[in-house]
Amino acid sequence: MADYNTIILERLGTDERLARITLNRPEKMNALTGELFTELSECLHDLEADQACRVIILRGAGRCFSAGYDLTPGRERHPGERVYQGRDAKGRALLMNVRTSMQQITDVQMYLWNMAKITIAQLHGYALAGGCELAMMTDLVVAADDTQIGHPGLRGLGTARNGCIWPLVLSMRKAKEYYYTGDSMTGAEAADIEMINYAWPKEDLDANTIEFAERIANGSSDHLGMLKTTMNRFYENMGIYSSVRSATEQDAMAQMTEWAYEFGESIREGGLKHAFQTRDAPYQGTEGFRGKD
Repeated sequence: MADYNTIILERLGTDERLARITLNRPEKMNALTGELFTELSECLHDLEADQACRVIILRGAGRCFSAGYDLTPGRERHPGERVYQGRDAKGRALLMNVRTSMQQITDVQMYLWNMAKITIAQLHGYALAGGCELAMMTDLVVAADDTQIGHPGLRGLGTARNGCIWPLVLSMRKAKEYYYTGDSMTGAEAADIEMINYAWPKEDLDANTIEFAERIANGSSDHLGMLKTTMNRFYENMGIYSSVRSATEQDAMAQMTEWAYEFGESIREGGLKHAFQTRDAPYQGTEGFRGKD
């Protein structure tokens, strides 16, 4: 196995039949970059070829699973990180370049769905925007009961590639509610509406996740892969591949809406923190309507 800059790989469990990948940018709340996706893809491909590996756990270091994509203006790029120019020399938006860049990230996310290993996302702190997208592509999801799960990027920054996953795991009404508002829910709420499998107290999360993974890993790697393929075919026949790709293309086009342009202007005027605060201000203090008779 290779050494990585942005992830940590461990083997654990009975006969080391579990692999645990930790997103390892805690100082950036595990914000997702091209380098991280490249390393994650390489690691997953290596694990898929390993018959001794039966279940893969994906978690985050530090305060959270992942707060989303790294949107830091002027962020230093890794030498091997592909950068597609979203605009030409005259400042005109280039839709196909934005779409192509996003599809390459989608391909890594979809590899979690398609690979012949059972994958479990272990969430704590925040699993937001790209972090939520990444988690939704795994087979199973568990979380600390106070985890914040959602996609605030729907508020003028784009659409969500996991938007085509939510209708498969949520009721139509709830999927639309969270998609239209960009609201987040707790891990406990997500378990109640069956967006995720289980929510546990944070102090029990590591141990319970390993126990859950060990229970699944009683089957051999190849047999578990066959069970996964059988289950996935049902959802693929519902159009998950075409839906994910369509959602990614919609995400690219959503960079060019009135709301998205306003968000970009807010970043240029006051920085990223200011833009987030301005974007989220209209939603503050209105969460209490939930559960009203």
